[in-house]
Amino acid sequence: MKPIWIVDDDQSIRWVLEKALARENFATRSFANVREASAALDHDSPQVLVSDIRMPGGSGLELLQTVRDKVPGLPVIIMTAFSDLDSAVAAFQGGAFEYLAKPFDIDKAVELIRRAVDESMRGEQTWDDRVAEAPEMLGQAPAMQDMFRAIGRLSHSAATVLITGESGTGKELVARALHRHSPRANGPFIALNTAAIPKDLLESELFGHERGAFTGAQAMRQGRFEQAENGTLFLDEIGDMPFDLQTRLLRVLSDGQFYRVGGHNPLRANVRVIAATHQNLEARVRQGLFREDLYHRLNVIRLRLPALRERSEDIPLLTRHFLQKSARDLGVEPKRVSDEALAYLASLPFPGNVRQLENLANWLTVMAPAQTIEIKDLPPDLGPAHSGGSEPGAGAAAGATTDGAVATNAGFTVGAPLAGANASTLVHPAGASVATALSAWEGGLRTEVARMLRENAADVMDELARRFEAAVIREALDFTRGRKVEAAERLGIGRNTITRKIQELNLEP
Repeated sequence: MKPIWIVDDDQSIRWVLEKALARENFATRSFANVREASAALDHDSPQVLVSDIRMPGGSGLELLQTVRDKVPGLPVIIMTAFSDLDSAVAAFQGGAFEYLAKPFDIDKAVELIRRAVDESMRGEQTWDDRVAEAPEMLGQAPAMQDMFRAIGRLSHSAATVLITGESGTGKELVARALHRHSPRANGPFIALNTAAIPKDLLESELFGHERGAFTGAQAMRQGRFEQAENGTLFLDEIGDMPFDLQTRLLRVLSDGQFYRVGGHNPLRANVRVIAATHQNLEARVRQGLFREDLYHRLNVIRLRLPALRERSEDIPLLTRHFLQKSARDLGVEPKRVSDEALAYLASLPFPGNVRQLENLANWLTVMAPAQTIEIKDLPPDLGPAHSGGSEPGAGAAAGATTDGAVATNAGFTVGAPLAGANASTLVHPAGASVATALSAWEGGLRTEVARMLRENAADVMDELARRFEAAVIREALDFTRGRKVEAAERLGIGRNTITRKIQELNLEP
């Protein structure tokens, strides 16, 4: 293995890193400035390069650019005592593997370097995991294969189709595939989310309006039915359509005629309608919220899209696909996923379905530090410490939704288990009672207290206090990925306090 190169004008930093890496059996080579390191790159290269960002005679960012030109793919760790946003952003934009703020914990620095070495050695191996341009839909699960067969059988049909399935399963993708493989493929595909349009505007959106039909209607406007002439009109979230508009839609489906708002001349619609909903239309019919005759008009051919948890064998395939897609969109090198991380992802329920998995892939493309994604690179709320033995809920944490472009927790709301409590009682869906979770934790604590009292344990209060502090600090360090200062800030204690507690409680790794 090649040596680790250390570039820093501070001789003490070089010395500390050299000694620490030597204990881990890593060879090192040190440089006092950028000029020397750049010259050495002309005839040699390291396994990993660790460089300060601000040095006399040249910056670490300049060296980073030189590395990108001369040794593409070499992991570079940027160090700096100036922990400002601009430096961090510049480092990552330049392609740095990681950004290390001074003063740093030497053990954490060595762990980071070891990880960069692993990444470097993986990059030297041939990798054929890059897939070609993916087809419009992916899925190896039997339920998805049945869906593909149904689309194939419908390829010569103009029948009305109703697509059902949970939010995020890809209903619009199916609608587009039905259109693309139909006799109307050369016509327009027009999509309208009926739940996203205010009731007062939805009629005009669907059927258009004449000039002067209402205040603000200064010109005639075509509706979606006219825009979709000779093509396909996709009505998403049809279950949310206002009841009075359902009557007008039924008329169009029945005789193919409609009127613009304010119009007197009937227009004919040569349009194939595909509708979709995540709701139970039969239940809405029973509740009087959806017309039964319209339901039967729409429910000619029904396709049910399976939830992602019902096709977990597709999660590795979809994960790779979305990482490729995200990398293409951002113009960066696609990231890989370890077998362990893929197996872990396949075990999650993904309440946000395929959309949530795509959001997670976007997050990992931007935020994961290494080219090979491990379980520990997942968003904190998806890690084993938070999701083991639980079923995350369908909602997102504050400030994020499963529809967001980059959702930090990818749609999960999680409560962290503490010592003495059953983890499954504390991981609860969004909207579930927090009091219930707290009650479960307190119940577990009281059970443990009762056990210790029955066994005449000594110093019950001190023992429980130690275990409580250890659990809280461990969880905070896991959440901040070992960053003690950040963990202390989040817990509301001082840096010296958390350092002392870690030593007292034997929490050092």
